Amino acid sequence: MQKPDFYIPIIIILCFFSPVFSITTDTITPTKPLTINQTLASNQQVFELGFFNPGNNKLYIGIWYKKISPKTIVWVANRDSPVSLSSGKLTIGDDGNLILLNVAETVVWKLNQAIPAGNTVAQLLDSGNFVLRPENDENPANYIWESFKNPTDTLLPGMKLGWDRKTGVNRFLQSWKTSSDPGSGNYFLKMNIDGFPEMVLLKKEREMKTVWRTGPWNGQRFSGVPKMKGVSIIRFEFVNNDDEISYSFEMMNTSVYSHVIMSFLGSLQRVTWVESSQTWTQYWFAPGDQCDTYQQCGPFGVCDASASPICKCMKGFRPKNQQAWDLRDGSDGCVRSSKMDCRSDGFLRLKNMKLPESSKVYVDQTLSLSQCAEICKRNCSCVAYANMDITGNGSGCVIWAVELLDMKQYFDSEGGQDLYVRAAASDSAESANQTVTTIETSKHGSGNKIVKAITITISISAVLITSFVIFYLRRKKMQRSKNPNIDIKGPVKGRRDYLGETTTDEFELPLFDYTTLVMATNNFCDANKLGEGGFGCVYKGILMEGQMVAIKRLSKTSEQGIEELKNEVRLIAKLQHRNLVRLVGCCIDIEEKLLVYEYMEHKSLDMFLFDKEKSAQLDWQKRFDIISGIARGLLYLHQDSRFKIIHRDLKVSNILLDKNMNPKISDFGLARIFGGDEIEAKTKKVVGTRGYMSPEYAMDGHFSIKSDVFSFGVLMLEIVSGKRNRGFYYASNALNLIGHTWNLWREGNPLELLDETVRVGAECLQAEVLRCIQIGLLCVQEHAKDRPNMSKVLLMLSSEVTNLPRPKYPGFCFDRRRFNKEQLSNQDESVTLNKVTFTVPEGR
Repeated sequence: MQKPDFYIPIIIILCFFSPVFSITTDTITPTKPLTINQTLASNQQVFELGFFNPGNNKLYIGIWYKKISPKTIVWVANRDSPVSLSSGKLTIGDDGNLILLNVAETVVWKLNQAIPAGNTVAQLLDSGNFVLRPENDENPANYIWESFKNPTDTLLPGMKLGWDRKTGVNRFLQSWKTSSDPGSGNYFLKMNIDGFPEMVLLKKEREMKTVWRTGPWNGQRFSGVPKMKGVSIIRFEFVNNDDEISYSFEMMNTSVYSHVIMSFLGSLQRVTWVESSQTWTQYWFAPGDQCDTYQQCGPFGVCDASASPICKCMKGFRPKNQQAWDLRDGSDGCVRSSKMDCRSDGFLRLKNMKLPESSKVYVDQTLSLSQCAEICKRNCSCVAYANMDITGNGSGCVIWAVELLDMKQYFDSEGGQDLYVRAAASDSAESANQTVTTIETSKHGSGNKIVKAITITISISAVLITSFVIFYLRRKKMQRSKNPNIDIKGPVKGRRDYLGETTTDEFELPLFDYTTLVMATNNFCDANKLGEGGFGCVYKGILMEGQMVAIKRLSKTSEQGIEELKNEVRLIAKLQHRNLVRLVGCCIDIEEKLLVYEYMEHKSLDMFLFDKEKSAQLDWQKRFDIISGIARGLLYLHQDSRFKIIHRDLKVSNILLDKNMNPKISDFGLARIFGGDEIEAKTKKVVGTRGYMSPEYAMDGHFSIKSDVFSFGVLMLEIVSGKRNRGFYYASNALNLIGHTWNLWREGNPLELLDETVRVGAECLQAEVLRCIQIGLLCVQEHAKDRPNMSKVLLMLSSEVTNLPRPKYPGFCFDRRRFNKEQLSNQDESVTLNKVTFTVPEGR
């Protein structure tokens, strides 16, 4: 096998500056430490442990093969805590732990294990495992610590990678920093235990980035590592039970040495020691070709390293970005080009496939492939299925209900397995087994035979596809005549023609069948109910692949009609922002209308904010982060999204919180799109929630981005105070929350508004609270023209030095018979405290 250009030799020639000799024993005791001029040797002289200098003038404790020269390091103890060349000692400390001392007898590295009573010793085994154990107990079950459970960059025979479910320990490989620095590097090989487990190669940048993955274990091998097939001298083992999820290997011939190493440049390699040539031979490496690069061909794209270009789209799919595709950039992947109909859909059979990314799949090891196919056929959310175990006649079921990512097709049957992808009936004819269009160069026949075979195949396929198209169109026509309400094409209500989009533009969103959602919610039982409103109820559901969702079920007597639901689907399906709730799919049946959202663990903000016990969980930092998150989401709707969108029903119950308490704006049933230069609209039907509606909208039906800003201002004051605007009246003054805030501001006591459960001591935090109160008052000013837009709001939130404008009279806050607005509009004195400007009336 030809070595890649980036191949890095893994042999490190070690230089020592003083004579070194082996101790006759393989054990360190409290009275027999290991010094820099000594080494330990395992009982059968297989491995050696001692100090080494990799070339950076520092000493590390490592393990290497004793009989192989030059030294090949397979494990490092103190990789991030080296000692100087002058002196070092590895010994057993007073507490029984293994410790490393420097020349000053200071501990620079130590095991922090709970030590049972009695003396301990550290022993190097013939497997290469370095263990800390009780002095008179060699039972492996009683090892206190072992290097095999703390690997560095090398996987040895018998060493396991993966999760120990009993202890919660995750064992993984991590590269060296450089060829001469054993410190913790930027590349990792870890077990992804979610869904259908597989190994993933990760690179640490600002965040972890997937570089390559093995594909899931299919009973014989990882589906993306064909070199594992037919290896007689190595036995591979994958364990997935109640105790662990792990991968390991054993050598069938103990005279042959082999291991897997993670290069500091990010390549994973299996090397084997060949006695005859006295050298290490590379047997396998990854990433090995272009198709090993994670998501090389994007969602639904198939990579074939033997073809040119390497990226292909399956039948019924087309390149998402044709221009980039023509330039050999397939990273945007493929999208469906054929119309789907759940009742008549079929499946494409893709052979020799590395299974798609599998962290979000549904797995059932009790089902056969035919049962798996039947389940996938009935469930409209099912995108693809495959066997989980290909040994024998195959067994187990794996179902994908998400985008298919990182697919690779191999040239022959050496790698991969069969994958069945959902496709329109017209694309899934039985003769279309070669579902990825490739033209291979024949090694056993002439070009004429290839042309003839292709011609015959195309002719037969054309006849079959034509038949299926006719059948499909007739069936579709019959379904529409029976149920005209299923058609959800057409423009969003009130939408203008702009941005070159036609009125028949249809959203791309998974359609769930009703049965799937009934199963997910246990028949919409009350135990799964998350909330209820005028539209109906929201239920927690678990889809077949294990994904948790929130399902909004429109009641038959709902105040929100089918037009509002269609509006919400089309709007939110086109929006992508971390502070907007994500729509997973929908179901529009004859009698039922449902929306499927991502599940938000902490439900809505009002469940925390207005609950005396739960509100204490919202410290000031969380409240400020929630305010900032809502502002970012609203700015996206108003300015940064594809359309200018007015939410029209922004309120605390429509702010959902995920597991990390990040806010997400939800409920777009009343939202409206503005087109072109449109900045304001008017409606005869005022909809929304009292307490959050701006004066111009509630009184005259005028709405704009400034009416959303008003609602946001109310939200800000509610988050700061922990009190509702509607239903809150201060003392006997008949003031709502806005009026109460305005009074506190004019009196110079705005901090009294802060929720009593929040403690703010530092001046900088007080300044932040004051700034939020002032911004809230700026947002709820009576006249829309005076309110800031959301870009200015975010600027004011993020800037500690900006002098903010003085708020003017707010809308909907006072009993106007008791106040003279002309008096309130008198010029007030501007005061700055802690770099935050607020106003105090003259004469105070």
